[in-house]
Amino acid sequence: MKKIINDPSTVVADALRGMAAAHGDLLDVHLDPAVVVRADAPVPRKVAVISGGGSGHEPLHAGFVGRGMLDAACPGPVFTSPTPDQVLEAVTRTDGGAGALLIVKNYTGDVLNFETAAELAAAEGLAVRTVVIDDDVAVTDSAHTAGRRGVGGTVLLEKLVGAAAERGVDLDGCEELARSVIGRVRSMGLALAPGTVPHAGEPSFTLGDDEIELGIGIHGEPGRRRVPLRPADELVPALLDPVLEDLPFTAGDRVLLFTNGMGGTPLIELYLAHGIAERLLAERGVTVERRLVGSYTTSLEMQGMSFTVLKLDDDLVELWDAPVRTPALRWGV
Repeated sequence: MKKIINDPSTVVADALRGMAAAHGDLLDVHLDPAVVVRADAPVPRKVAVISGGGSGHEPLHAGFVGRGMLDAACPGPVFTSPTPDQVLEAVTRTDGGAGALLIVKNYTGDVLNFETAAELAAAEGLAVRTVVIDDDVAVTDSAHTAGRRGVGGTVLLEKLVGAAAERGVDLDGCEELARSVIGRVRSMGLALAPGTVPHAGEPSFTLGDDEIELGIGIHGEPGRRRVPLRPADELVPALLDPVLEDLPFTAGDRVLLFTNGMGGTPLIELYLAHGIAERLLAERGVTVERRLVGSYTTSLEMQGMSFTVLKLDDDLVELWDAPVRTPALRWGV
């Protein structure tokens, strides 16, 4: 195992200290419990949008804390859920009097711990709602989740709801928007090579030199099947077709296409794949109105990629284009 670390047991805390040093103008980083909060929190009369999960998926979630996106993120240990006290701390530190919306990826530990935190917050008189995103079409069940996993669509959900909260939409409106977005976004990924969890010291799974895993999870969970490595012109439809058929997406739809790297994939390959995906969507009569290309929901140094497709309308386009200023995503400010 080759990694730029000191002690595997302190990887997350050490990284958070570095994040604080790099982005002190945007973030207020706390280590006990580990919570990353926007520097100007709490924002009076604004719904606090909060998310989190296991570390190792950077820049998700802490990299999306800031104006126009998340008010706070709760980073757990690598590939391990944050604790209820982390989430409660995030709610308390961002409480501006308008309540909080918790965005949770559909993994058993995340769901249980965020729900527990919401109950604790309610006992303290705080208004908290929870939404669970499950955009991964690859599998219906796994050891990590009951039902579909939350993956790349989480980035889009955090951006859209964050923009709505920034413009003053109330808690009911933010929750309604979140549930609408969850209903119209789908994702699927593949892996060429695994990542290595620092404290494990060995790859989370193995693939032959000529094998890929179709439908991989962001923690290295198995996908739909293992197949021989193929040219990009065959890999892209193998990922994109299940995504488009699931909702389904049809001719005349307007969409946002998110081509995501899993941590170890060069941008040249992501752009190559994105171009093929745009062509395939155009052939189906689906119009790509907005795009995002890059490594935003990763799995340590896993080589691979995922596609996320979100069905757009005028309101969602406006929210996507709204200003955002975070360490990992920024435009309009």
